[in-house]
Amino acid sequence: MIDHSLVKRFRQEVGDRLAHQRRLDQANGLPAMTGEDERQFARALISQVLEEHARGEIGLGRTPPTVEEEEALAAGIHAALFGVGRLQPLLDDTQVENIDINGCDRVFVSYADGQELMHDPVADSDDELVELIQILAAYSGLSSRPFDTANPQLDLRLPDGSRLSAVMDVTVRPAVSIRRARLGKVFLSDLTGNGTISPDVARFLTAAVAARKNIMIAGSTNAGKTTLLRALANEIPAGERLITVERALELGLDQFPELHPNVVAFEQRLPNSEGQGEISMAELVRRSLRMNPSRVIVGEVLGDEIVTMLNAMTQGNDGSLSTIHANSSMEVFNRISTYALQAGERLPIDATHMLIAGAIDFVVFVEKRNDYHVGGTLRRYVSSIREVNGCDGRVLSSEVFAPGPDGAAVPHAPISCMEELAAHGYTLGGW
Repeated sequence: MIDHSLVKRFRQEVGDRLAHQRRLDQANGLPAMTGEDERQFARALISQVLEEHARGEIGLGRTPPTVEEEEALAAGIHAALFGVGRLQPLLDDTQVENIDINGCDRVFVSYADGQELMHDPVADSDDELVELIQILAAYSGLSSRPFDTANPQLDLRLPDGSRLSAVMDVTVRPAVSIRRARLGKVFLSDLTGNGTISPDVARFLTAAVAARKNIMIAGSTNAGKTTLLRALANEIPAGERLITVERALELGLDQFPELHPNVVAFEQRLPNSEGQGEISMAELVRRSLRMNPSRVIVGEVLGDEIVTMLNAMTQGNDGSLSTIHANSSMEVFNRISTYALQAGERLPIDATHMLIAGAIDFVVFVEKRNDYHVGGTLRRYVSSIREVNGCDGRVLSSEVFAPGPDGAAVPHAPISCMEELAAHGYTLGGW
């Protein structure tokens, strides 16, 4: 067991020495240390502080920490300085899927096998938990994000790609949810291997991306929408210029230049404490169209950006991808209509349905289910693919892939653009 009081004390000491060195370098006109140089220097300071502590313990007639204890302390101090403190071991565990924190000592961890267990506290107090989140908010994303009484909500992407959402003052205790990004570089073949999609669905999606079809991925929270979006994006040829638009950077397509060398990642900017400087998702989608994109990828549609995005899809930016929360592939159209009514344009439902019919080619629905009859295994799989066929007062669509005997999508109806897909290698007997 690591002594977290020692970690906290040594973190302060190392942080003070690190800050002192920064001031010295600045006073002597030396260039600022790079992030990696600072980490290396911090490791040397950690070793120095731990050595001083060991000598002090011997001087007092006490047993100094063992080698193993020193290594654990060093890792804890480094995580507190540059990582996520006591959360780091959970983020290092590849089997952890979600972390829900209802106050510093009420920590619930969901695992890939469907288990949910209570975990040790991640801070000594709620104030310390808030401080940890504030530190993360200051150094994550493209700009610092406030988390305080005036700004009690926070969304950001952690260094490992996980998505963090936090609230304070609107709950009795600060609450944090972390959704892991366990699959960074993911391909359709990976999703075929883990049962998310069948080989036939994989071939269909590959052809749809190659044919530059506009695809909306729908599903409930934590169903795997973003993972599928990453896999579809990785089917896009490397020569295309991609613009991604997100509330908090999460997709990370720019992290893999060998797959996508030409990527610009936009992140929504929140207003400052004076209410100034906000750049909304809708503004970023409009800006992206002026940046010569081959395709625009909107990480998640949650509001008024939907009208701008649909307009973009109908103006020559074919092959766009996005995700949306919905309970079925059919419900997507109503959800989009609701967002459009709330947008500045206040589009009526019939106008929105006409816009949908001209913009979206396919809706892919991802389902999440706990199969308790087979040991509580958590399944994520594509259960439905709907093709948009036109508009007649409402969106006309057909479910070209429908749930089969086990719930996974199987061919169900003819695809109207089959010739286009066939030109990109997709064939299915009988259609």
